[in-house]
Order: sequence, then structure tokens, then C-alpha cells
Amino acid sequence: MLSSTFIHLPRIGPVTEQRIWRRGICTWSDFLREPTAAGLSPRATDRLVRLVSRSEERLNEGDHRFFASRLPRREHWRAYPEFRHGIAYLDIETTSLEGDDVTLIGLYDGRRTRIYQKGEDLEQFVEDIAAYRLLVTFHGAGFDFPFLRRRFPDLEFHQLHIDLCPTLRRLGLSGGLKNIERALDIPRSPETEHLDGWDAVRLWREWECGSAEALQLLKRYNAEDVAHLENLLRFAYPRLCRLTGVPAASGSAPGATGTPG
Repeated sequence: MLSSTFIHLPRIGPVTEQRIWRRGICTWSDFLREPTAAGLSPRATDRLVRLVSRSEERLNEGDHRFFASRLPRREHWRAYPEFRHGIAYLDIETTSLEGDDVTLIGLYDGRRTRIYQKGEDLEQFVEDIAAYRLLVTFHGAGFDFPFLRRRFPDLEFHQLHIDLCPTLRRLGLSGGLKNIERALDIPRSPETEHLDGWDAVRLWREWECGSAEALQLLKRYNAEDVAHLENLLRFAYPRLCRLTGVPAASGSAPGATGTPG
């Protein structure tokens, strides 16, 4: 999908991108092979040849920062196939629904789940997150990221970021994470299916009062949150390709990345 994308280039919007595709220019390689076929002015064509060539170079180098800084935020989902091997699904729990302090951070990379805990190994998160190139959250831009930045003032989110909350809204799915899971028949375990954000706060307080069982249930709840983000992204990706009108060969969904650990 990314190699069919042109809207990360200056002065190329969705309408112009659609026009380029309709003229048979479905990938960067197509454009570089016959740039005049895109139907742009000679000046614009010369400029885009340089920029598309650079995009190919940056993609071949795996330079996620290049695309994170140039793609419109709502279009970061386009980088999923190319950067899925550097993906992390992220979700946090806090001491209140206002996010006063971070209690747990869940990370799932498609193979293994790691949960960082306040008072134990929360600081390790800062070093570990730097290794990923694509982050997936649900309402991360409005909740997870601001509170993580408050907790870790030096933390830099340089990654591409797919926020599934507004992304799924484009497909007609609104509401909270649990409501969307139910709408798509994505099941929770019997132990967590009735839990919500208030319960996550309550379970942490019970852990502080000495309940080891409460902490284990909270960790399971968090682990299911991050694992289910993968299911939601796999649901959304091919539908976003169809909605966008990307040429079919470039919009095929990537293969499985693993099962939750």
C-alpha cells in the first residue's frame, strides 16, 4: 500500500492521488518508469520524480521516521504492510479514568505480550518502545500518548501511529473499544468480558490493598486489550483500502503476524 501512496508528497492530495491511479500509475515504480503518464505539469513531474525516488530509497532503508513525518496522521494505516514486522500494539491502565498516573503498559508485537508495571519495571518501557517503528492504539492520540509523555517527559514517539478509534470511525464503527469488539463478535475471556475502565482502576486499588488476584486479572484485561487491537487492525486494513480506492494489488491484506503470548 505504501508504494502506491502519493499523498505524502507536497501538493498531492486525495483528489490528485486518485487521478494518478486512474491513469494507470498504481505504484512508485509505475511513475518512475513513465512519469509523464501521471498527467501532471512538467514542473510538477520533475519535482515528483525526485521525491518518489527518495521515497523508494527511504522505504528500502526501513526509514519509518520519513513516512511518519510526511503522511497525514489519518493515513498512517497505509504503512501497515511494510512496517508490520516492527509493530507494537499499545495500551495503558491508569489510577483513574483521568489518567492521573500510569499503572500498567501493555505491549504486544504479534508474537509476545509484555506488561510493564508501576513500581516494578515501568521505566524499562522507555528503552523498549524505541525499538518499534509502528504503534497501534485505540484513542492513543487523545489518552495513552499524552499520559505517557507526562509520565516520561523525555519520551519521543517517533513511530508511525495508527489510532484505531478515528480509523474505525471512518468505517462506521464508533464508541468504545469494548462496544466495537462486541459489534464485530471479537470475544473476551469469561474473566474479563464484563470489565471496563472503571474496573481497571478498581482492580489496581485492590492490588494496592493486598489482592494479588486483582493484579493478575488486571494484567489479563490489559493483555486482551492489546491483542484485540491486532484483530481490529486486520479487520480495518482491507476495508480502508477499498474505501480509499487503492489499486487492488497494492491493497491486499498482509499475512498473520502471530498469536498473543
